[in-house]
Amino acid sequence: TRARGLCEWPCDFVNSGCPRLSVSVRCLVLVPVPEAPGILPERFPSRRGGWRRGHGARPGDRCIRRRPSRSLQTLKDRLESLEHQLRANMSNAGLPGDFREVLQRRLGELERQLLRKVAELEDEKSLLHNETSAHRQKTESTLNALLQRVTELERGNSAFKSPDAFKVSLPLRTNYLYGKIKKTLPELYAFTICLWLRSSASPGIGTPFSYAVPGQANEIVLIEWGNNPIELLINDKVAQLPLFVSDGKWHHICVTWTTRDGMWEAFQDGEKLGTGENLAPWHPIKPGGVLILGQEQDTVGGRFDATQAFVGELSQFNIWDRVLRAQEIVNIANCSTNMPGNIIPWVDNNVDVFGGASKWPVETCEERLLDL
Repeated sequence: TRARGLCEWPCDFVNSGCPRLSVSVRCLVLVPVPEAPGILPERFPSRRGGWRRGHGARPGDRCIRRRPSRSLQTLKDRLESLEHQLRANMSNAGLPGDFREVLQRRLGELERQLLRKVAELEDEKSLLHNETSAHRQKTESTLNALLQRVTELERGNSAFKSPDAFKVSLPLRTNYLYGKIKKTLPELYAFTICLWLRSSASPGIGTPFSYAVPGQANEIVLIEWGNNPIELLINDKVAQLPLFVSDGKWHHICVTWTTRDGMWEAFQDGEKLGTGENLAPWHPIKPGGVLILGQEQDTVGGRFDATQAFVGELSQFNIWDRVLRAQEIVNIANCSTNMPGNIIPWVDNNVDVFGGASKWPVETCEERLLDL
């Protein structure tokens, strides 16, 4: 029978009462062992950091977890006291020397295991503190960024130096990178569309912009596809423009059109390079369509063809509801005047980007000087 406070010791008993019967019997000698409060010698921590099944957790466990340093010193003191008491009892009882060595070895193992456990708890505590601090700093940084963005939105500020000082970057020829103008067009009987663009794509720069309405996907399109020249489409009617912009430099492009006789003009960097007529004459531009930057639409707002995608950068896309005078276009191209479109102005909060297209700060006039 195993009793609390008794230590087990194996021994061999040989029946010497009968010479004919010599049977070795394994037995247990129960030796009294003084208890230290809260600790039993047979109670060892498991490798997984918990206690072996069959022994309930004691109040001292919580102290070890909550105050590892203080508990370590307490455990060491109690182990030393227990060892001194065991030595005294063993010397008084005259126990065998090998028994004393076994008990001392077990006590040493217990102390080492407890020290390892306390060290693990200290490491876990330090790691938890570091993770908590890093998480708190990350959370505070995110909140500060959100607060700053909300403040900017409340004030109506752009994320750029000025609301129009940005460009849309479309670096790949795919059918999913594009920008979208949030506003739509009213019914128009004349227009001027101007923009800055930079591209070195070959063959053809693709589609800088397209405007589609229900029933007509090619209501207004500017496109350079394959080895064809740049074309302006109005109501799916085509005019070829004598523009050359695929040299990797910034160029200012303007096209004007009026329903009266379908007259059109094409400007590059402030210079008129082409003019013509009979481009969809007497056809009013239909309202309520979708304006897309960088893709040609086969249906309203979709069905893009990667081979017709624009590759490069766009900025300062503006639309007016009249034909601008030649001098006005010159002034815009040489950056001597700032003249936003009265129908579609180029402002940050009016342009969304999708599919990996991005918006970056830019000063097109300054960058153009670098290209010269």
